[in-house]
Amino acid sequence: MTARRQPAVFIGHGSPMYAVEPNRHTAAWETLGKRLVKPDAILVISAHWLTRGVWVTAMDQPKTIHDFGGFPEALFQIQYSAPGSPELALRVQSLLEVPVVLEENEWGIDHGAWSVLRYLYPKADVPVVQLSLDGALSAHAHYDLAKQLAPLRDENILILASGNVVHNLRLIDWSDSAQPHPWASEFNQFFLSQIQANQHAAVIDWESAGNAARLSIPSPEHYWPALYPLALQGPGERVELITNGIEMSSISMLSYLIH
Repeated sequence: MTARRQPAVFIGHGSPMYAVEPNRHTAAWETLGKRLVKPDAILVISAHWLTRGVWVTAMDQPKTIHDFGGFPEALFQIQYSAPGSPELALRVQSLLEVPVVLEENEWGIDHGAWSVLRYLYPKADVPVVQLSLDGALSAHAHYDLAKQLAPLRDENILILASGNVVHNLRLIDWSDSAQPHPWASEFNQFFLSQIQANQHAAVIDWESAGNAARLSIPSPEHYWPALYPLALQGPGERVELITNGIEMSSISMLSYLIH
């Protein structure tokens, strides 16, 4: 990995509690942060910013968004004080072939971003810009939009997508002895095998993967980010697994790197 070309990364972010309860997955994120060449800025695509149209944060100092409820106060006290980058926001706007709204007031860095970034870059010393997910786009359209971001990788910008390949909150098992649902393991392994074989079409058209896919992805906003680094894969680049596993029976922690 060189400063000339940044990798593209997908992180399965899991529970917000991981921000205050380190585990083997957060340890893998921390290790990754130490491996990476420090970028000039980070563009984050988070499952937790779903919009009508495409938006990008363009403020100098984005606020920390606590976009959840029912969790311990310790989570709400976390502040990730990385600066923003209006310059990167304008660059993203110039690259995308769709209208892009520059968001300067209402959003910031949501927990899909900071729960991961506080392990990758604990000093919060790298500017962060978030790109929203347009809820009206298809998986194919998200993949095509992601391709337009490719020049950023050669401008020392780290593209970080955050979601979960399997994300079914209704079928979570909170017990300490929770085992993966068979369908969750099946679809998780399907996704991994396809991306390792460079078969992007199979995971873009995830609905064709049957009942395991439908149970794993009851709504697509956590899945779409997993397509963004794939769209940025260049000739000769490979998929490297960062961490994997099904937690709470129905949440995939599969995370991967394109480089």
